[in-house]
This record gives sequence, C-alpha cells and structure tokens, in this order.
Amino acid sequence: MAKTDAQKTKTNAARLLDQLGIHYELRAYEVDENDLAAETVAAKIGLPSEQVFKTLVARPVGSRSPGPSSGGFAGSSARPTGGSTKKDWHGVVMAVIPGNQELDLKALAMAAGEKKMELVPVKELQALTGYIRGGVTALVAKREYPVFVDETIELFDVVSISAGMRGLQILVAPGDYLRAVKGTVAGLGQPKKQGYESH
Repeated sequence: MAKTDAQKTKTNAARLLDQLGIHYELRAYEVDENDLAAETVAAKIGLPSEQVFKTLVARPVGSRSPGPSSGGFAGSSARPTGGSTKKDWHGVVMAVIPGNQELDLKALAMAAGEKKMELVPVKELQALTGYIRGGVTALVAKREYPVFVDETIELFDVVSISAGMRGLQILVAPGDYLRAVKGTVAGLGQPKKQGYESH
C-alpha cells in the first residue's frame, strides 16, 4: 500500500478512538516486507524506538483450547488501569512493549497470573487477532483479550502503536491508550538478546 493510500485509510482502531472521543494522529510510512521491525518503523515515522510500542500475542504454555482463566493479579506487580473486563479465550493475552525491547515472558506470566507463557506462532496471529505480523493492535481485535502494557509507556507524552495495518501508526497519549485497551501496566520489557525475533 502506498503511503498516500495509508494516510487516507481510517482503520477500526482509529474508529474506536473516535468513538471514545480520544485525540490521536495517524502517521503513514513506507512498508518494507523484509523488515517489519519496530525500530525500522520508528525511524520511518521520526520517533525513538522506545516510544514506538509493538503488540505481541502470547498464551500459557500448553494452552490450546478454551478453559477457565487462572485470573487475578495476586502476587504480581501488575496494576489494572482501566478495569480490565476482557474475557480470556484460550488464555491468549496481548503484550504491548517498547520497540527497542523484547518481551520478558516470565514477567508476563506473573502479570497474567499464569505459570509460563509463550509467544503465539506468527501463522496463528491472523486467526486469533484478525491482524498480520507488523499490523497487530490491541485496540480492536477479533476477540477481547486481556492487554498488558509495559510500564515505560507512562514515561512519554505520546506513544506510537499500530493502527491495525502495516504502513500506518497511531500516535496517542499513553493514558488514553491504556483506557481504550483497558490495559494493565506491568514491567514486561527487557533488553534484546542477540538474534531475538518477535512477531
């Protein structure tokens, strides 16, 4: 999709923010299918990579079918910011972390009240969320999953998140984003290791 086409596009994520009366800015960028890294997106939209947040999808290890959630946040440092009422489905959760970091799966498990978490394979992303790699957003997905957001989001006046398609980002105030996704803030990010690849 050309940059000008993306600028004219209003995604479901942007429509949700409109419905909630949340101010945001759409920022388009040229997509490189061979490099969907958040750092690359950050450079293209003119923001530091720690201010561009990526959405990863995870689930409890061994969880492949619907079942009761372990629920709660007991024993974790996570704190709900929007009264998270999202329903658990297959234990799937969304983790939103800075583009220059990788997901600490142990920290996510603790925040989600699970024993152990794993990233969902890229091939399952679209079936679970309605989005493809490089365009996943927690704002509007196929189902309402619990959303956990790295605590560093609170350091910025504005952050960038995917608008729900490759080539388009939403710039929004962190507090508004947390309210829109009913996010729970927790320490989820860690410095990237050599050879780290996320979806």
